[in-house]
Amino acid sequence: MIKQITSFEEYKEAYKQSIQNPEQFWGDIADSFTWKKKWDNVLSWDFEKPEVKWFDGAQLNITENCLDRHLAERGDKTAIIWEPNDPKDDVIKLTYKELHQKVCSFANMLKNNGAKKGDRICIYLPMVPELAIAALACARIGAVHSIVFAGFSASALSSRINDATCNLVITSDGSYRGTKTLDLKSIVDEALESCSTIEKSLVLKYTNGAVTMKPNRDVWIHEELTKVDNNCPAEVMNAEDMLFILYTSGSTGKPKGMVHTCAGYMVYSTFTFKNVFQYEEEDVYWCTADIGWITGHSYIMYGPLANGATTLMFEGVPTYPDGGRFWEVVAKHKVNQFYTAPTAIRALEKQPIEMVEKHDLSSLKVLGSVGEPINAEAWHWYDDHIGKNNAPIVDTWWQTETGGIMISSLGGVTPQQPTFATLPLPGIQPVLMDAEGKEIKSQEAEGRLAIKFPWPSMARTIYGDHKRYKETYFSAYANKYFTGDGALRDANGNYRITGRVDDVIIVSGHNLGTAPIEDVINEHDDVVESAIVGFPHDIKGSALYAYVILHDNVEGNDELRKEINNQISQAIGPIAKLDKVQFVSGLPKTRSGKIMRRILRKVAANEFDNLGDISTLLNPEVVEEIIGGVLV
Repeated sequence: MIKQITSFEEYKEAYKQSIQNPEQFWGDIADSFTWKKKWDNVLSWDFEKPEVKWFDGAQLNITENCLDRHLAERGDKTAIIWEPNDPKDDVIKLTYKELHQKVCSFANMLKNNGAKKGDRICIYLPMVPELAIAALACARIGAVHSIVFAGFSASALSSRINDATCNLVITSDGSYRGTKTLDLKSIVDEALESCSTIEKSLVLKYTNGAVTMKPNRDVWIHEELTKVDNNCPAEVMNAEDMLFILYTSGSTGKPKGMVHTCAGYMVYSTFTFKNVFQYEEEDVYWCTADIGWITGHSYIMYGPLANGATTLMFEGVPTYPDGGRFWEVVAKHKVNQFYTAPTAIRALEKQPIEMVEKHDLSSLKVLGSVGEPINAEAWHWYDDHIGKNNAPIVDTWWQTETGGIMISSLGGVTPQQPTFATLPLPGIQPVLMDAEGKEIKSQEAEGRLAIKFPWPSMARTIYGDHKRYKETYFSAYANKYFTGDGALRDANGNYRITGRVDDVIIVSGHNLGTAPIEDVINEHDDVVESAIVGFPHDIKGSALYAYVILHDNVEGNDELRKEINNQISQAIGPIAKLDKVQFVSGLPKTRSGKIMRRILRKVAANEFDNLGDISTLLNPEVVEEIIGGVLV
């Protein structure tokens, strides 16, 4: 199995080796896996094109590494614990043997319904075991899964299906979220009205809600599974074949379908899971994310299962039926590693402390944070009340595009530092760039974060748009991947992420591009133009503040604010709703017509005394008007 780094000295030595001889370093780690054929070459790369290939010439199937290779020694070990939305409902535990059988059956069912190697299959399911099973079944037969978070709207779903030209969609009659039951099937039905490539819709019977099944397109999964057996040999895949597409918000235009490939992604997600969380054989690990996000792909599903771990899937929300639900689950399953988002930590911090104290959290060995930089107050609350100052916190920085954790302490092995992601993982070579595009060589520095050398799990392209991939990630700095984040580095080489430097706002851990939301607002009949910025929020970290210009004869009011938010909810999903909408007569613009978002961000944060020089604006008078009408 994967080598585990267990001391700071070992980390320093591993890091040194990974920089001096990356091919040898990653080749040695890759030797731990099951391959159909070994690679001809560990790494070839050219950031100018950009083109990166890891383990080229190798053949494998990731599901053999997540399932088959564990059957002899871990066949009866629990692979997945599923904790339902309602704590009164039954927990489901699947052993590696059971999971293997279910994945093979599901894979045969997909083939029975026309799926084949290379097809793109959209998965729009709640956090139920079938979500992991469906994804692994796709990988088993060499189909490319595109999981869409089941909180996205029909419009957002259809755009992702169309972009990837999916021929199958896998969904459910509904889902549970706290006290709500959501009708997923009708969302899919609406989405498919504008999708020409879908041939079959496979529907999981889950909530038993009333649904309409369209003849010759919609089939019930439970009925289809009766037609197949559970013997499904794994499709042989090349190292650089596509494993999945996962969409992430861009600062402009439509969402970007990030393409991850089989071998490099497997090696890196497995290595980072074992080392960041210091996972040991009998541990129970819980990541609270949804599999619809990259965190769920890498650290609920592929990374844990490739390590033969016991991974917990949670369907519910942190505050249902009360604010102690997370801690109840930790105590119930004796969770050892717990990985969640600062948004959840801040929300639970506001609950009465008895919600924590009535549960036994002594099993916890490592705590994790993901999605955005964690603020000091939340870090210390997490450390004091959840870890009892006895479970190190790994504050992980990474992205959908990176496929795996890039900068983080290793739990209890490398030094932790509140609010700092700390040190790069082996193989990761971060640099800070200045305003002129030069690398800042001094140890203590602040700048824009870029990566100067490839790592195995990096996304290879944007599906169907390699030009956009190059422009977005490799055009800012020659021969470097630009992350879109700012960072500072201290005297010891620790990194602290300071936030996005482009027009992407992180709300509750979700990256939301401003342009697509503005496009939706601007489609409203009463709206002339809009601009969105983020502003500080106690729970979400950042929330969305919109400045909206209306037609002359229209009066801004709460009803119009509600209409705008409903329009956003329908087009993108409730996660993109605005917290504040201020109606204005104009927006501060440069003489070339560019909106000065820096000023709007300052105003939204009530920082009126530090707006900088506004005299060069095309319309400086509008700034005073905006300040006068600011929403507190």
